[in-house]
Formats: sequence, C-alpha cells, structure tokens
Amino acid sequence: MQPILIVGSGLAGYTLLKEIRKRDGTTPVTLVTADDGVFYSKPNLSNALAAGKPAAALAGASAEKMAADFGATVRPGTRVLAIDTVNRRVQTDQGEIGYRRLVLALGADPIPHGLSGSAAADVLAVNDLADYAAFRRAIEGKRRVAVLGGGLIGCEFANDLAQAGFAVDVVHLGDWPLERLVPREAGERLAESLAALGVSWHFGRSAKSIEPDAGGYRVALDDGGSVVAEVVLSAIGLRPRVQLADAAGLEVGRGIRTNRLLETSAADVYALGDCAEVEGVNLPFVQPLLVQARALAASLTGTPTAVVYPAMPVMVKTPAQPVAVLPPRPGVAGGWQVDCGEGGICALHLGEAGEMQGFVLTGSETGRRTTLLKQLAA
Repeated sequence: MQPILIVGSGLAGYTLLKEIRKRDGTTPVTLVTADDGVFYSKPNLSNALAAGKPAAALAGASAEKMAADFGATVRPGTRVLAIDTVNRRVQTDQGEIGYRRLVLALGADPIPHGLSGSAAADVLAVNDLADYAAFRRAIEGKRRVAVLGGGLIGCEFANDLAQAGFAVDVVHLGDWPLERLVPREAGERLAESLAALGVSWHFGRSAKSIEPDAGGYRVALDDGGSVVAEVVLSAIGLRPRVQLADAAGLEVGRGIRTNRLLETSAADVYALGDCAEVEGVNLPFVQPLLVQARALAASLTGTPTAVVYPAMPVMVKTPAQPVAVLPPRPGVAGGWQVDCGEGGICALHLGEAGEMQGFVLTGSETGRRTTLLKQLAA
C-alpha cells in the first residue's frame, strides 16, 4: 500500500502525523523534510532570548524518535523537487516516492527585505531552528539590534531582545505597531510599553539600504535618516510557500487553495498550515493549524471532516504589554469602541446593530478574553 505522504516537518506536518496516529495505527505514513526533522515549536523562536534558551533547548524529539513514537517513516534531508499528480509520485533529491494521498505542509518563507547596499546579504531572518541558532551566534557579544517590521513577529522579537538587555531600534512602515490587527490606542499602548524597555521606534519609515559602519551597519531610511546597529533582523512578514504546488499545476493564490476539507485542485492532494489558503483565507497562526490538522486526520482516516474554526484569539507574546486579538471577519461593517484604562486597553469591534464582532485586549485586560469569547458564542 502506498503511504500517506506528508511534506514538511514543521508544527503542521508533525501535528497531522500525531492526529492520524490517534485514529489509525496501521496505515503507512511517510514524512519527508528538507531539514533535519527535529520537532520544535516555531512560535517559541521569538521569545526564547530573555529566557536564555539556545537553539538546542528548543529542540525536541529527533526525526528518528518521531518516527519510532508514531510508527511512521521520516526522511530528513530530503527535498521535494516536483509533484506528479497524475502518477501520484513526488520527485526528491533522493529519488522518487509514491503516495496514496499527499499532504503539503510546506510552511512559509520570510518576505525578502528588498534592501540594497553592500551589506544586504548580512540581514538576518528567523524562520526555523537553524535560523535561530545563527541569530544567537550573530548577537553574541553585541548590544544594538535593528528590527525591520513592527508586526506580530517584529514586536515579539523587540520585546525579547530588550528584555535580554539589547538596545533595539524598530523600523516600521505603519503609524503604530500591529496596525493591521489593532486600533491606534492599543498599538500606541504596546509601543509605549516597549519603549519603556528601551525600544526606539521609527514609525512611518522603511529601510532602503544597508552598508557596513564601524564594526556594525548603517541602515538608511526613506526619509534620509539612518539607524546604526550591530545586527539587523528582518521581520516584515511571511509568504506562503506555493512554488512547488504552482509548478505541479495546483491552484494557488496567496497560499495553496483548498476547500474546507483541505482538498486542493488535484485529486488526493491536500494542504494545511501556513501554506494553505482555505476558501480564500490564509491564517498563519497556531490555533487554525491545530484545527486543520484534526479535521484532515479525520478525513484521511475515513471520516470526511470539514474545517470549522471556533473563535481563535491571537496571543501576542509581548510581556511588556500582552495583547490578545480576535480580528473581525474581513469585510464586515463596523468600528472599534475603545476603553482605555491604566492597566490596559479593551477595544471591541461592534457592528452596525451594536453586536460584538471581535476584540483587542492589552495588559491586564487580556484576562477578559474568556468572558468575551463566551459572549461571542452566545
């Protein structure tokens, strides 16, 4: 019997393997990955510095242990080069592998920073455990770090670096951090809290070029100003990995397009996690990934199950000012009602009839999220 073939050993791929084995202990499952196949949780990469955790401390089970624990074949160091959906085979740099059903859990890549200059290749990004190890090596003995991007990952790294004793400059095109997720008042409260840790903000600015400068780098900004740092980290966002699927003729948009059964446009080929665009929506967060993995495991083991998302707040790991965000559905009519207190911000997104459609909570107000979720579910 040909196996269920999972491509990718990130949280999506390994969670799916675990969920399959909860339901079916015998169907052959093969997981292939271009890296070493070590299990780890990617969200932990942006808040491990202050805790003093090196890359080795974030690494969990090895590929060999994951294979043994879950009765699967795990093939690390195996890069998939092409997919043949007609003959149900994938071509890898280690040879061909047949499949009965194929699952693409490919993840996402950092958006290219686009900086010019002779030091452009020195700009770092942290997207996996190896990247984190390289970043740890780069900041050893250094003091000043520039972070490009004040979105979710940029804010988490800025908080973590500042808590670990680094001087941090954040260059962000928006007028406040997380501006795509939160209203101004909440973003400004987060910015103030991080500034109190020593984070310097450069709002409404973008980085244009980078050159060596006195043992570090000078990052030129679009207004003629500059930021000097010893290490530069790009955190301007992620882009779903769709190239492999696109080359195989699968429908792609922002991500690999699927229906709510996570079926792609090719028979018996599925996608989940950061690379998937489920009925037009790409949700690069942990909770949607877990919901997808449970539903897909049920489908693959004989019980077709559509993905149905519960209300899933996004928790931003910024201890200086914790943030919980439940965005309203895209395109809904409404606006923010903001209540500012000393301990935090409570912002409710209300519809035209006053119904709650989402919320943003910061600081001590994050403790209200369970109550608000119950109100939304009522």
